[in-house]
Amino acid sequence: MATKYIFFTGGVVSSVGKGVTAAAIGRLLKERGFSVAVQKLDPYINVDPGTMSPYQHGEVYVLDDGAETDLDLGHYERFIDIRLNRVCNITTGQVYAEVISKERRGDYLGGTIQVIPHITNEIKRRIAMVSRTTGAEIVLVEVGGTVGDIESLPFLEAIRQLRSDLGRENTFYVHLTWLPMIGATEELKTKPTQHSVRELRSIGISPDMIVARSDHPVDDGICEKIALFCDVEARAVVPMVTTPVLYQVPLLLEEAGVADLILHRLGFEPRQMPDWSAWKRLVERTKQEKPKLTISLVGKYVELHDAYMSVREALRHAALEVGVELDIRWLHSVELEKGKGWDDIRESAGVIVPGGFGSRGIEGKIQAIRYARNEKVPYLGLCLGMQLMVVEFGRWVLESDDCNSTEFDRTTRYPVIDLMPEQVDITDMGGTMRLGLYPCMLQEGSIARKAYGVEKVDERHRHRFEFNNAYRQRFSERGMRFSGLSPDGRLVEIAEIADHPFMVGTQFHPEFLSRPNRAHPLFVGFVRAAAQKAGVI
Repeated sequence: MATKYIFFTGGVVSSVGKGVTAAAIGRLLKERGFSVAVQKLDPYINVDPGTMSPYQHGEVYVLDDGAETDLDLGHYERFIDIRLNRVCNITTGQVYAEVISKERRGDYLGGTIQVIPHITNEIKRRIAMVSRTTGAEIVLVEVGGTVGDIESLPFLEAIRQLRSDLGRENTFYVHLTWLPMIGATEELKTKPTQHSVRELRSIGISPDMIVARSDHPVDDGICEKIALFCDVEARAVVPMVTTPVLYQVPLLLEEAGVADLILHRLGFEPRQMPDWSAWKRLVERTKQEKPKLTISLVGKYVELHDAYMSVREALRHAALEVGVELDIRWLHSVELEKGKGWDDIRESAGVIVPGGFGSRGIEGKIQAIRYARNEKVPYLGLCLGMQLMVVEFGRWVLESDDCNSTEFDRTTRYPVIDLMPEQVDITDMGGTMRLGLYPCMLQEGSIARKAYGVEKVDERHRHRFEFNNAYRQRFSERGMRFSGLSPDGRLVEIAEIADHPFMVGTQFHPEFLSRPNRAHPLFVGFVRAAAQKAGVI
């Protein structure tokens, strides 16, 4: 049976919600018994987002195979509850690098290399790889950016060609647009949508469905007008009003009959009746009034919450399981160094320090960690948060502020965190860290073992530095428990403070494997410990 493809494009403005919509539709199709995969086409020339500033790109989401990808892949995995691979994120940089490499080898037999057909053929080849590597029957493909962006044109041309290559019955185009509200007249305006669709059709793509995003209710008259002017049947114009509960989106699309329409157009019949009972309970729990729990997230990029997308979602998943409503205080570690934000820290029942790179704001994070250790406040450190927990503990044990990571001070007398041996001779920055899924053995009687309930786990990594084993015995004697180790015992994966209710640091990123209906055990343990400290459970 031929693989079916659903292509998602965006118009009017960026960040209109293509990723969430694609993820939600993927969930709808999975609920009907189909195997699905999702792919993101990113128009930037970077090979991947691994070397990009979080302020530019937001979170870098890491897959099992070590691919550093767009944060939308986190939406795909969380909503659909699937595991994706590196072919599920294509960038312009990857495409051009491959084509240029082939040209240098002489693969094109002296021909002139052009966007059409060479670049578009490479894009189509990579799109086809998704079904081959995942076995998916339906592949959802999101084109980054908006129609009219010069960077996206090769991708749009490629998906236009695929309708001819694959057949109309095997392709479906979904276009997302924004309906702005004019304040003076309090009217929703469809003209931007009309222009966006006209631009898309000028490229040769006629949308089969239009999802109309809005912050305000969209009546039938608006949908009928869009259908008339954009040559789309009325039932294929789907209003999508902003919802405060992200995980309600699949239910809204279910009510709109989106999946049945798409399957009908692709020649499929549902294989099973969708069961939304667990998902509805999830949304209902989100809406229910619950005791408030304040958590401080101490980061370096807190101005852009998307830089910590998976951490935020993992906290929310855990809060739902514990039965509390989180009040996350987004604290900039640089401000803590200036003495600001400490009232928020003192009002919090838990402190979490996520990952990051570079020396900026490091001392502010260490101060927050010292507060959590001394005051017995539940603490969860992720990657850099684990490394700085070790640095803070080392300064106390070694009685020296010179204790540090060689990432920040190459001449430190006490390099308690040091570059991994296999990283010493690496000069390229992109895609060269310890990336992807690795096993971790858990120590009996530890907080981590109690949280997981198993002896061995597999978690996703993204780091160059590690705990320096020269300090392992001394730290153990003073109360640091190394509760998670690589199977060979060499690499410290999890560190804990033994005489603390919950102070855990992980070298890996547990947030990447948390799911709405299956919260990550370490986040659940952290939130539960904080809730117990606050006396709300």
